[in-house]
Amino acid sequence: MSGPKAPVIDTLTGSFLISTPHMPDPRFEERVIYICAHSHEGAMGVAVNKPNEFFTLPEILKSAALPVPEIDLPPVYIGGPVELESAFILYHSNYRTEYQLEVSPTVSLSRETKILEDIAFNRGPEKYLFILGYAGWGPGQLESELLDEGWLTVPADDNVIFDTPNDEKWRTAAMHYGIDISTFGDVTGYA
Repeated sequence: MSGPKAPVIDTLTGSFLISTPHMPDPRFEERVIYICAHSHEGAMGVAVNKPNEFFTLPEILKSAALPVPEIDLPPVYIGGPVELESAFILYHSNYRTEYQLEVSPTVSLSRETKILEDIAFNRGPEKYLFILGYAGWGPGQLESELLDEGWLTVPADDNVIFDTPNDEKWRTAAMHYGIDISTFGDVTGYA
Protein backbone atom coordinates (compact mmCIF):
# COMPACT_ATOMS: atom_id res chain seq x y z
CA MET A 1 0.00 0.00 0.00
CA SER A 2 1.14 3.48 -0.69
CA GLY A 3 0.42 6.56 1.38
CA PRO A 4 -1.19 9.76 0.21
CA LYS A 5 0.58 11.50 -2.62
CA ALA A 6 1.60 15.13 -2.53
CA PRO A 7 -0.36 17.25 -4.97
CA VAL A 8 1.44 17.93 -8.22
CA ILE A 9 1.64 21.60 -9.11
CA ASP A 10 1.14 21.73 -12.84
CA THR A 11 1.12 25.49 -13.21
CA LEU A 12 2.61 28.50 -11.51
CA THR A 13 0.00 30.84 -13.01
CA GLY A 14 -1.01 33.37 -10.37
CA SER A 15 2.16 32.82 -8.31
CA PHE A 16 5.10 35.03 -7.50
CA LEU A 17 8.63 34.28 -8.60
CA ILE A 18 10.91 36.07 -6.17
CA SER A 19 14.53 36.35 -7.21
CA THR A 20 16.91 35.06 -4.57
CA PRO A 21 20.36 36.47 -3.75
CA HIS A 22 21.64 33.59 -5.96
CA MET A 23 19.97 35.04 -9.10
CA PRO A 24 22.68 34.97 -11.78
CA ASP A 25 20.90 37.42 -14.14
CA PRO A 26 21.34 41.03 -12.91
CA ARG A 27 18.20 42.11 -14.83
CA PHE A 28 16.17 40.17 -12.24
CA GLU A 29 18.00 41.26 -9.08
CA GLU A 30 15.48 41.77 -6.22
CA ARG A 31 12.56 41.23 -8.61
CA VAL A 32 9.05 40.03 -7.90
CA ILE A 33 7.56 38.48 -11.03
CA TYR A 34 3.84 37.77 -11.17
CA ILE A 35 3.34 34.69 -13.37
CA CYS A 36 0.43 35.38 -15.74
CA ALA A 37 0.62 32.17 -17.79
CA HIS A 38 2.47 28.89 -17.32
CA SER A 39 2.05 25.64 -19.22
CA HIS A 40 4.11 22.99 -21.02
CA GLU A 41 4.62 25.61 -23.77
CA GLY A 42 6.47 28.01 -21.46
CA ALA A 43 5.75 30.84 -19.05
CA MET A 44 5.07 34.57 -19.10
CA GLY A 45 5.11 37.01 -16.21
CA VAL A 46 5.58 40.66 -15.34
CA ALA A 47 7.76 42.32 -12.71
CA VAL A 48 5.58 44.24 -10.25
CA ASN A 49 8.29 46.13 -8.37
CA LYS A 50 10.49 47.82 -10.99
CA PRO A 51 9.34 51.36 -11.85
CA ASN A 52 10.59 52.74 -15.15
CA GLU A 53 12.74 55.85 -14.67
CA PHE A 54 12.28 57.11 -18.23
CA PHE A 55 8.51 57.13 -18.82
CA THR A 56 5.57 58.36 -16.81
CA LEU A 57 1.92 57.49 -17.25
CA PRO A 58 0.98 61.15 -17.92
CA GLU A 59 3.53 61.17 -20.78
CA ILE A 60 2.08 57.97 -22.21
CA LEU A 61 -1.48 59.34 -21.99
CA LYS A 62 -0.39 62.57 -23.73
CA SER A 63 1.41 60.63 -26.48
CA ALA A 64 -1.83 58.70 -27.08
CA ALA A 65 -3.72 62.02 -27.34
CA LEU A 66 -5.61 61.23 -24.14
CA PRO A 67 -6.30 63.62 -21.26
CA VAL A 68 -4.33 63.28 -18.05
CA PRO A 69 -6.69 62.91 -15.08
CA GLU A 70 -6.30 65.20 -12.08
CA ILE A 71 -5.33 62.31 -9.78
CA ASP A 72 -2.05 60.72 -8.75
CA LEU A 73 -1.15 58.08 -11.30
CA PRO A 74 1.05 55.06 -10.58
CA PRO A 75 4.50 54.75 -12.13
CA VAL A 76 5.12 52.89 -15.36
CA TYR A 77 6.75 49.53 -14.61
CA ILE A 78 9.39 47.51 -16.45
CA GLY A 79 7.76 44.10 -16.67
CA GLY A 80 10.80 42.31 -18.00
CA PRO A 81 13.40 42.33 -20.76
CA VAL A 82 11.16 40.98 -23.54
CA GLU A 83 9.36 43.37 -25.93
CA LEU A 84 9.91 46.55 -23.91
CA GLU A 85 7.68 48.42 -26.39
CA SER A 86 4.68 46.21 -25.52
CA ALA A 87 2.28 47.66 -22.96
CA PHE A 88 0.24 45.63 -20.47
CA ILE A 89 -2.15 46.60 -17.73
CA LEU A 90 -2.33 44.32 -14.70
CA TYR A 91 -5.44 45.16 -12.70
CA HIS A 92 -7.91 44.09 -10.05
CA SER A 93 -10.69 42.08 -11.68
CA ASN A 94 -13.50 44.23 -10.29
CA TYR A 95 -12.94 46.11 -13.58
CA ARG A 96 -14.00 44.11 -16.65
CA THR A 97 -13.08 44.42 -20.30
CA GLU A 98 -13.73 42.32 -23.36
CA TYR A 99 -10.17 41.12 -23.93
CA GLN A 100 -8.48 40.09 -20.74
CA LEU A 101 -6.51 37.20 -19.36
CA GLU A 102 -7.90 36.18 -15.97
CA VAL A 103 -4.74 35.25 -14.12
CA SER A 104 -6.52 34.62 -10.82
CA PRO A 105 -10.05 35.18 -9.54
CA THR A 106 -9.01 38.71 -8.52
CA VAL A 107 -6.31 39.78 -11.03
CA SER A 108 -6.43 40.15 -14.82
CA LEU A 109 -3.98 41.22 -17.52
CA SER A 110 -4.81 42.98 -20.76
CA ARG A 111 -3.29 44.89 -23.66
CA GLU A 112 -6.61 46.47 -24.62
CA THR A 113 -6.25 50.22 -25.30
CA LYS A 114 -9.78 50.82 -24.00
CA ILE A 115 -8.41 50.42 -20.46
CA LEU A 116 -5.93 53.25 -21.03
CA GLU A 117 -8.79 55.40 -22.33
CA ASP A 118 -10.87 54.52 -19.28
CA ILE A 119 -7.96 55.46 -17.00
CA ALA A 120 -7.70 58.83 -18.78
CA PHE A 121 -11.40 59.50 -18.14
CA ASN A 122 -11.43 58.15 -14.53
CA ARG A 123 -13.44 55.06 -15.50
CA GLY A 124 -10.58 52.56 -15.34
CA PRO A 125 -9.67 49.96 -12.77
CA GLU A 126 -9.30 51.19 -9.21
CA LYS A 127 -6.06 49.24 -8.74
CA TYR A 128 -3.70 48.64 -11.64
CA LEU A 129 -0.10 48.63 -12.85
CA PHE A 130 0.86 49.95 -16.30
CA ILE A 131 3.73 47.74 -17.51
CA LEU A 132 6.14 47.83 -20.45
CA GLY A 133 7.70 44.51 -21.45
CA TYR A 134 7.51 41.11 -19.82
CA ALA A 135 9.57 38.12 -18.72
CA GLY A 136 9.20 34.99 -20.83
CA TRP A 137 10.50 31.44 -20.70
CA GLY A 138 10.42 28.72 -23.34
CA PRO A 139 9.29 25.14 -22.68
CA GLY A 140 11.06 23.78 -19.59
CA GLN A 141 13.26 26.88 -19.18
CA LEU A 142 11.59 28.19 -16.03
CA GLU A 143 11.54 24.75 -14.45
CA SER A 144 15.29 24.50 -15.09
CA GLU A 145 15.90 27.92 -13.53
CA LEU A 146 13.91 26.88 -10.44
CA LEU A 147 16.35 24.02 -9.88
CA ASP A 148 19.27 26.49 -9.87
CA GLU A 149 17.85 28.31 -6.81
CA GLY A 150 17.67 31.68 -8.60
CA TRP A 151 13.93 31.88 -7.93
CA LEU A 152 11.66 31.23 -4.99
CA THR A 153 8.01 30.50 -5.80
CA VAL A 154 5.21 31.50 -3.43
CA PRO A 155 1.49 32.14 -3.86
CA ALA A 156 0.85 35.69 -5.06
CA ASP A 157 -0.72 38.30 -2.82
CA ASP A 158 -2.83 41.09 -4.35
CA ASN A 159 -1.80 43.47 -1.56
CA VAL A 160 1.85 43.08 -2.53
CA ILE A 161 1.02 43.79 -6.19
CA PHE A 162 -1.20 46.82 -5.68
CA ASP A 163 -0.74 48.22 -2.16
CA THR A 164 2.86 47.66 -1.03
CA PRO A 165 5.54 50.30 -1.79
CA ASN A 166 7.79 49.14 -4.64
CA ASP A 167 10.96 49.14 -2.56
CA GLU A 168 9.30 46.81 0.00
CA LYS A 169 7.64 44.29 -2.38
CA TRP A 170 10.64 41.96 -2.71
CA ARG A 171 11.03 41.38 1.04
CA THR A 172 7.29 41.58 1.83
CA ALA A 173 6.32 38.96 -0.79
CA ALA A 174 8.65 36.41 0.82
CA MET A 175 8.02 37.49 4.42
CA HIS A 176 4.31 36.63 4.02
CA TYR A 177 5.55 33.04 4.07
CA GLY A 178 8.10 33.50 6.86
CA ILE A 179 11.09 33.73 4.52
CA ASP A 180 13.80 36.35 4.90
CA ILE A 181 14.67 36.54 1.21
CA SER A 182 17.85 38.55 1.82
CA THR A 183 19.38 35.52 3.58
CA PHE A 184 17.63 32.83 1.53
CA GLY A 185 19.95 29.92 0.89
CA ASP A 186 22.63 30.98 3.37
CA VAL A 187 23.86 27.96 5.27
CA THR A 188 25.01 28.60 8.81
CA GLY A 189 25.33 26.36 11.79
CA TYR A 190 27.65 24.27 13.85
CA ALA A 191 29.20 20.87 13.12
